[in-house]
Amino acid sequence: MNTLKKFLGLIWMVLGPLAMTFLFLQAIEKVGLTHTDIERTNTILQWGIILFIFLPISLGLMIFGFYAWKGEYDKLPESSEEV
Repeated sequence: MNTLKKFLGLIWMVLGPLAMTFLFLQAIEKVGLTHTDIERTNTILQWGIILFIFLPISLGLMIFGFYAWKGEYDKLPESSEEV
């Protein structure tokens, strides 16, 4: 089980930047498809909010993956006294 945790940690560390790269590329593509200045402004605002929300989620995913890869979750407490 610990090997699986470490493997998934590596996947999560890679998944964070990949997800943000995908979102940035989608934002650039969608902004480029707009026709008027009002549409462009609205699209930039919408994608700015989306990127603002998902950036900390992506960073948290990378941190969580790093701790899983380093083995911080190998021994989990079984009762509240162990915490």
